[in-house]
Amino acid sequence: MHIDPLEKKWIAISLAVVGLFVAIITLDALFHGINPPSKVETIDSASLHLNTEFAEDKLGVQTDAQGVITVRMVAGRYSFFPKHITVPAETPLTFRWVSMDVLHGVHIPMTNMSTMIVPGYVAEITTTFPKPGEYPLLCNEYCGLGHNHMWSNISVIAKEDWQASVKSPAQGEQK
Repeated sequence: MHIDPLEKKWIAISLAVVGLFVAIITLDALFHGINPPSKVETIDSASLHLNTEFAEDKLGVQTDAQGVITVRMVAGRYSFFPKHITVPAETPLTFRWVSMDVLHGVHIPMTNMSTMIVPGYVAEITTTFPKPGEYPLLCNEYCGLGHNHMWSNISVIAKEDWQASVKSPAQGEQK
């Protein structure tokens, strides 16, 4: 079969571009720790209110005995629960999200935090807010007619002002 020299060049260029993309993905996986999620945690979205971790009184900001701060939130048409939380700046925070109904997306502008909340699964992200301020929390996945009203607010206060009591099921506010 005869292949024109110009076609051979374009085939070579196409294969080189594909090879470059595979090399970039491989290098990121090896040196930067960028990998697909491996820890998949499932949950029954229909019985979230009966779940011990995501019951209404467990939502919001909690600090354990070691000082690890966990924020548990539920996404549902057309709101995030709790609607407002207060967290410290310059502190690692683990956000745990679940959806009670449909696919939602979470995006916090001015940060690197963005994830999908898939019904039946727990989405977990650890992040740090570098400076105090007010951060909006937005749904970036169309979830129905009330999607444009789906938001929440995160107040980030200075680390030295954070006075959370250990093991208190804070309702999203400082105790």
